Amino acid sequence: MKVLFLCTGNSCRSILGEATFNHLAPDGWEGMSAGSKPTGKVHPRSLALLEREGISTEGYYSKSWNDLPATPDIVLSVCGNAANETCPVYLGAAVRSHWGVEDPAHVEGSEEEINAAFITAYRILRHRIEQFLALPIDELQHDPTRLKAELDRIGNLIP
Repeated sequence: MKVLFLCTGNSCRSILGEATFNHLAPDGWEGMSAGSKPTGKVHPRSLALLEREGISTEGYYSKSWNDLPATPDIVLSVCGNAANETCPVYLGAAVRSHWGVEDPAHVEGSEEEINAAFITAYRILRHRIEQFLALPIDELQHDPTRLKAELDRIGNLIP
């Protein structure tokens, strides 16, 4: 099972999703991330947060959806822009769902307020990923309509 976390810049939320998914997912599952207009760099606060959570940051980088190593089975857009963009044809029959999360990179304020925004984004994504991994995927992967409905339901959860 290959899951793509898709965003516009691929610097914060999609990277948090990819790394957290890979940290929690069973063997044989793969999280990926990409952006439609990647910034070319991962936000340092995303990397620092992942490291504080004990999640490896090795090998994660900001990349275009044109540079994916494999075709995803599931595409989860994590920002409003990506949800409204047309996915490239090569994504084919992937099940798509929108898991919108506010972009912590655009938060202004004190260090505490900015850090809190990153932590909130991480906690929302982690909670949703945990709910996703608790689904009976063996059953659902043969029923894309039901799988999409479950992913859409999870995309509205806030811990």
